[in-house]
Order: sequence, then structure tokens, then C-alpha cells
Amino acid sequence: MPNWLLPENVADVLPSEARKTEELRRALLDNFRRYGYELVAPPMLEYLESLMPVPDADLDLRMFKLIDQLSGRTMGVRADITTQVARIDAHLLNRRSVTRLCYAGSVLHSRPSGFHATREPLQIGAEIYGHAGLEADVEIQALALQSLRLAGLDDVTLDLSHAGILRAVLSDDPVALGRRAELIALLRAKDMPGLQVLVSGFSDSVREAVLALTELNGDIGVLEQARKRLPSKPSIAAAIEELATLARSAPGVRVNIDLADLSGYQYESGVTFALYVPGLPNAVARGGRYDHVGEAFGRARPATGFSMDLREIARLLPSAAPAAAIRAPWGQSSELISLIANLRDNGEIVIQTLPGHAHDQQEFACDREIVAEGEKFIIKQLH
Repeated sequence: MPNWLLPENVADVLPSEARKTEELRRALLDNFRRYGYELVAPPMLEYLESLMPVPDADLDLRMFKLIDQLSGRTMGVRADITTQVARIDAHLLNRRSVTRLCYAGSVLHSRPSGFHATREPLQIGAEIYGHAGLEADVEIQALALQSLRLAGLDDVTLDLSHAGILRAVLSDDPVALGRRAELIALLRAKDMPGLQVLVSGFSDSVREAVLALTELNGDIGVLEQARKRLPSKPSIAAAIEELATLARSAPGVRVNIDLADLSGYQYESGVTFALYVPGLPNAVARGGRYDHVGEAFGRARPATGFSMDLREIARLLPSAAPAAAIRAPWGQSSELISLIANLRDNGEIVIQTLPGHAHDQQEFACDREIVAEGEKFIIKQLH
């Protein structure tokens, strides 16, 4: 096997793509800061129980694991940064007030999360801790939508769901509760034959409600159908009203409600959303509420947030035009060195041509050149 061959769904990022990705990362992090989000940088490696504080079969399959040679304990390479940030909020910062945190970093997946997805996403996200009200969810959803607009993606579809509805539906049937993980797997796979078999052992009311969830998919009018078809419980009524509020808070965006969409992580506890754009079968961003994760770190905190893969978004964007640059000769003249330094201090790109080599750079277009005229160096326009 050639030593330059990379594993499946792992790829090098070449200059133009890397520049797009990095410029987008900087723009989004700067925008998060304008909203009051503080940047954190968790480690790539942690003990397994910290990376997966809530049992999650899907996350467990996607996580690379290894044995720490210092402690003998099992460690994981992070497949998601959200739980790490929750640990920082609950255990290290330990604030009483609302805390807004953001992050950007690579994660590793043992298998791709979707069609043509990379196994080394560059995850960026923002989280709010300490506020249980829907106001935090509205802010997070708006920030996710604005992030896509900053990236130049305007044709967005917002998918909304609520993890608490299924939990409320199953709560009256111990048998159904005991098979919740199987049920979620079938709903994620849209496996209707398997679902029919599984729910045949549930109580009549729970079976009917679960099957109704698979049909409650469409525009905001679906919520009125849900009020009629789902059990009359305060928690379900509250969840439906939360979804209605979030749908109304996203003007100018196509909204789709899917009450059987459980494609996020199993630590999610309330409203969830996914953002889709043309040209990509996978969601470009996912978010939602996960109020119970902090319990594993000794301090339960209301929490909501979103994340996205910068590399997937960058691939959707057009290639940037080469940056204007100035070509300079190689030399040790103090005048030349001073001129180049001043130009670079003022934001210009200056590329010195090394002896015996022609200029061959795809990322830069030299439209000017430094030349010697007598004892002086001047900048000439190139045609």
C-alpha cells in the first residue's frame, strides 16, 4: 500500500480549501464574541466516562478508544465537543449566572456520520448554560441561522423536533420505556416494518401515539394535528407550544416539523433543530436542549446549543479568488528589507522570489513587483 494513501473518509485539506475554512472559523468566532460567548478549548483526549456521560449507543460506535498507558484507564478521542463544554461549565467555571461558551476544534469519528461525510470534522459551536427558559433556545437558533448567513448560505430549511415528546408518550408504559433505545434506533432508520413489530407489544394508547409521531411531519400546521392526535398531557402541550414559538421566531426560513426526528445525540432533552441547505444531504448544523448532561459532572445546569462542521460548509462555498500580492527580489539590502517590512506591516502580502525559482503559487496573484531603480527600490504595477 502506498504510504501516501489516507484512510477512507479522511483527506488532506489543500490551500484554497484550508483558507476558506480558516476565514470562516475566524468570522464565526468573532461573531460569537459579539454576542458575549467566551471561547474554550477542551482537549482531544479524555477518559471515556467524561466524553460520554450519558449512555449513547451511536456516539459509542463513532468514538475511537484507547488505553491510557499512564493510568490504565480507557480513554476516548472526542467525537463531539458539546459534552466537554458542559463539563467545563459545570465543574471548572462553576458559575451561578448564565454562561455563554463557544469552541472550534477537530473531532474524530470511527465511521462517517452521513453520506460522503468526513471522519475528521472541524466542529464549531456555541452553548448557553443556566437558563431554562425558551429565550435561550430562541437565541441559539437565531445564532445558528446567522452563522449560515455569514457563510453565504441563505437558502436554509429549519427542521424542528422535541426529544421530550417521545419521553412523555412512553412514560405510561414500562414495557415501552424499557425498549426506548430500540425504538429510537428504528425511528432514526425510518424502519416502519420493524417499528410496527416493536410497538405491537406496547399498550394501545402508547402504540397509537408512537405511530402518530411518524406521520406528524410537515409545515407548522402539523402542530395543530399533534395537539389532537397525541395524549393530552401538560408536558406534551408545553413541548408543542415551544416548537410553535421557535417556528415563528425564524421568519424568512422554510420550517419543517418532524416529531419523529431523533437523529441527534441521546443526551438531548428538549427542543431540537437541524439546518439543511441545497447541495448537501446531511444537516449543516444541529442544535437543541440538553439539560441533564451536567448531572454527570456533579452540577445539573439548563443547557442549549448548536454545532456545525466547518469543512462541510466550506466545501459548499465558491473558491476564493487569489489574493493580490507583491513580488519582491531576494536580497539583503537594508532598503529592500525595510520596504518589505513596512508593506507587510500595512497588510500587504509580499513574496520574495528565491534564486533560481519562478513564482508558482495558486493562492496569490502578484499584480505588483518591487524593482531596483538605481539605489532605490520602487513598486511597479504588473500587466
